[in-house]
Amino acid sequence: QVQLVESGGGLVEAGASLRLSCAASGGTFSSYVMGWFRQAPGKEREFVSIIGRSGGSTVYADSVKGRFTISRDNAKNTVYLQIDSLKPEDTAVYYCAARTRGTWYALAPSEYDYWGQGTQVTVSS
Repeated sequence: QVQLVESGGGLVEAGASLRLSCAASGGTFSSYVMGWFRQAPGKEREFVSIIGRSGGSTVYADSVKGRFTISRDNAKNTVYLQIDSLKPEDTAVYYCAARTRGTWYALAPSEYDYWGQGTQVTVSS
C-alpha cells in the first residue's frame, strides 16, 4: 500500500510562487511514475504534469508550461511541483498520484493507482 501526502498549498496573490511537495511511503518510490493533477470547483480533475521514474522525463499541460516545474528526489521519496507566476485560474486542489506499472507516459487520472488527499492552492487577483 502506497501513501501519498501533499503539502505546500496556500492562499497567495497572482504572480506569487509556491512549491508543492508530495511525500510517499509504503512502496518503492523510484519505480513509480508520479503525476500532479488539479481539480477546480465544478470541474473535472485535470492533468498538470508527470515525471518518469528516474526523473529524466517530464510532461506538462499547455496551460502550465513555462511556469510549473516538476521534479523528484528518489532518495527522499518525494516529488515536487514548483509553481511560478501563479494566476487566479490556477486555483484548485492539487493532487499527486502514483502509477505503479505500465508505460511512463500516462496523462489520464484513471491510469494512476494511488492518490494523495490534495492540497488547496488559491490565487487571488
